Amino acid sequence: MTAPSGGRLYFPKMTDPISPTPAEQALDDVAVMLAPLVRWLLVQGIPLNALVRTLRGVYLSEAHDDLGRRGRRVTDSALSVLTGVHRKEVRAYMEAHHEPTGVLPSAPRLAPTPAATLFTQWITDPDYRMLAGEVRRQLPRHGPAPSFEALAREASRDVHPRTLLEELERLELVEVQPEQVRLLSDRFVPPVHDPAAVRTMAVNVADHIAAAVHNLRADTPAQRQLEQSVYADGLSAESAAQLGEVARALWGVALEGMVREARARLALDAGRGQQPTSAPSEDRNTRVRFGIYYHLEVSKSTTSNASNTSGRTE
Repeated sequence: MTAPSGGRLYFPKMTDPISPTPAEQALDDVAVMLAPLVRWLLVQGIPLNALVRTLRGVYLSEAHDDLGRRGRRVTDSALSVLTGVHRKEVRAYMEAHHEPTGVLPSAPRLAPTPAATLFTQWITDPDYRMLAGEVRRQLPRHGPAPSFEALAREASRDVHPRTLLEELERLELVEVQPEQVRLLSDRFVPPVHDPAAVRTMAVNVADHIAAAVHNLRADTPAQRQLEQSVYADGLSAESAAQLGEVARALWGVALEGMVREARARLALDAGRGQQPTSAPSEDRNTRVRFGIYYHLEVSKSTTSNASNTSGRTE
């Protein structure tokens, strides 16, 4: 099937138009979520069969964890029934990915890299501000705080300051001078073709989807996590770009406020951990991620807006 000249193809709906099942409706929504990802995969030259292999592994790994959470015995048959993957493929996957302990390896950590942690601390830490409140965009390479060396040692005890400096320079976020380090950006945004950019996208999108999925399974409003957005259409390109600047300004304020509060809570929890208590040491086992995004897109069809000259906001 080919698209008409100047047109485009649309993925077919999976639902039965007469009596769609919940699973069929869910697949239609999944197709909407997958469309931007597939656009990126096509640019990367990744074919469908490669994605299917990866998705099969994700299915089996998540099913393995799901059975464990429900106290069910994890067997090849149970995994096959839950995922629809043939038992032979289940066995092959389990044999290839089991650790010596007999369990599947844990998922990659979703924590920021040490370089990202250092960068965020540089632009938000009050100790690295000028008297007027502006960020110190140039730091001595060595010496006591405020210096790059002191900042790096505070951000990570496991990675040498020189290694962090080289990584930030590779990401084009700093300029290294003989005795100074100069900040080149206000945001941790790696070059678009750098693997660090893909990792940043992966962990941010993964946690965004995780919050949304959690809310779909929450029994009460109090159990839901923050996951909201504002939508507007009927905008000019100039207005959309201006709203993008507003979003960046709002993020700057939110970033500083959240980092400040997170540091205070970490210090408080660390202080509690040093005091005699009957609570187990595993009580500090929770992570959070707070983020923001702004997306603008030119409508592919002008007919839908022809009768909506005033636009709308939701």
